[in-house]
Amino acid sequence: MADLLSTGDMRRLNSHNYGYWHTYIESYLMGQELWEAGKAMFMLKMMIEEDLVEHIRDVETPNDAWETLAKLFSKKNEARF
Repeated sequence: MADLLSTGDMRRLNSHNYGYWHTYIESYLMGQELWEAGKAMFMLKMMIEEDLVEHIRDVETPNDAWETLAKLFSKKNEARF
């Protein structure tokens, strides 16, 4: 399987694509066994737009970053209703 990053098929998280990004990055991290290897934090920070990095800059674990982003985008979705 080709690496999504090298083929350019993986898009960075921005304020409009959380649903798409969440699905693909989760599959990528698990498929490449990066979550267990501790490299997930690097990938998460590399795969989001710069203005969103501030939200996970100080978290200590990939799981904390994942939950922080989920809460952030959950709030944005609730605000749209």
